[in-house]
Amino acid sequence: MWTDLAPLLPPQSAAHWLLALGLNTTLIALAQRLPLLTRAGWVHAGLLGTLLWGALGWRGWLAVVLYLVLGSLVTRLGFRRKQAAGLAEGRGGRRGPENVWGSAATGAGLALLTAAPGAPVALLLLGFSASFAAKLADTCGSEIGKRWGRTTLLITSLRPVPAGTEGAISLEGTLASLVGSGAMALVLLALGLLPSAAAWGLVTLVGLAATLLESLIGATLQPKLAWLSNELVNGLQTLIAAGLAMGLAPLLA
Repeated sequence: MWTDLAPLLPPQSAAHWLLALGLNTTLIALAQRLPLLTRAGWVHAGLLGTLLWGALGWRGWLAVVLYLVLGSLVTRLGFRRKQAAGLAEGRGGRRGPENVWGSAATGAGLALLTAAPGAPVALLLLGFSASFAAKLADTCGSEIGKRWGRTTLLITSLRPVPAGTEGAISLEGTLASLVGSGAMALVLLALGLLPSAAAWGLVTLVGLAATLLESLIGATLQPKLAWLSNELVNGLQTLIAAGLAMGLAPLLA
């Protein structure tokens, strides 16, 4: 049966939300010199942090901070080589508001839903966890695949394509996605946001599956739809991961 995770959540009071706002404002003011986000990105990260601390308390907030740190470290791996090949992230790897919400909009929405009366907290936290596991899986697969992938194939036809092509996958990148998904799920398990090792396994596999589906979207829909930006595809990936995890939740009962 599902473990009741509701006692982990903070009291929903005005004082608690003011504390969340004050803490995140202070922390963003101190952290904005770090080369992780643009200036606007830090502002939006502060808003996201306030929502997460307010809805889930320090555990949910810390989980996403660790996601940001891990994702940024992976982005920096082999950065000069990727930059020379024209495959590196722009702005020196710094992420902007569009990256913040492309990665976290699904998770933030599920976090806020946990505050609703009678909300299925464990189910929502499973979806929350899957969304961030999938996003770290995507970052690890993309960044490591572009740098160390030996053979890059288009996911729809398995024909060789240049590294960095939308919808491209590699064995090295896929393995990195699995490791990234598992690592993020392990963080969430250690913080008590996942109730069991079985939930960790489900979230890890869902994170990998959603990453492969994102590559499929990138290969099929993104070239045809000019409005389907990378950030929207990222949002779709996290939404797919959360939906898959919550849909498969009965397997854990």
